[in-house]
Amino acid sequence: MTAPLVTIAVPSYNQGRFLDAALASIFAQDLPLEVFVMDGGSTDGSVDVIRKWESRLAGWRSGPDGGQAAAINEGVASGTAPYVCWLNSDDLFLPGGLRHLCDHLDRAPDAPAVYGRAWNLDDATGRRRPVWVERFSERRLAVRCIISQPATLMRRSAWEAVGGVDPSMHMAMDYDLWWRLFRRFGPLRFVDEFVAVNREHDETKTKTQRRRHYREAIALVRRHHGRVPLKWWFAQPYAVWYKSIVR
Repeated sequence: MTAPLVTIAVPSYNQGRFLDAALASIFAQDLPLEVFVMDGGSTDGSVDVIRKWESRLAGWRSGPDGGQAAAINEGVASGTAPYVCWLNSDDLFLPGGLRHLCDHLDRAPDAPAVYGRAWNLDDATGRRRPVWVERFSERRLAVRCIISQPATLMRRSAWEAVGGVDPSMHMAMDYDLWWRLFRRFGPLRFVDEFVAVNREHDETKTKTQRRRHYREAIALVRRHHGRVPLKWWFAQPYAVWYKSIVR
């Protein structure tokens, strides 16, 4: 049996209507994987979806946990593969997406992680548009999160060195992780390929808790970058307000 190349944690809570598609996109990848579904005790039929895929999962559980970040850390720690990532249960990998990321991480031994491009998919309309992703730059990362989480793959050694995602964070845990990986190991490597899909729907935290997301993000920019670029004080609050009324 081929040893797994990638450990994938799938945190989920009452996302049964999306979970099947997420798992299908994972197992369509042409790679040896170990997948752990960390369900927070869903009551919407998610467990039935998990059982459908149970024979292909490395492990799963359903029950109360310490939140999304804790579930992600638990899932990754359950595996042994040299590369790690997480896929939220409402997101998707594109065909061949993980292969692109693995190939680039193989060729970039000094990089703690690689990240590609992703589509934003509006679940209500079916329309998609590119997520704002750029080549790595500390200056640009301080202005906005230029890395799309579902399109990212990390070395387990780097993940473990920084302690995974911070369980005390609820909104910008991925943004915080990119900063900590960069500070410890240097720039993350950009892959100019579309590799994943970020699904937008009315239940996502970024839509239901925009102001909390803004406060958490600005605090971590101050902590990791030492100062907060002016854009956070002018353009970003307007965007938060505008998006909160146009829903």
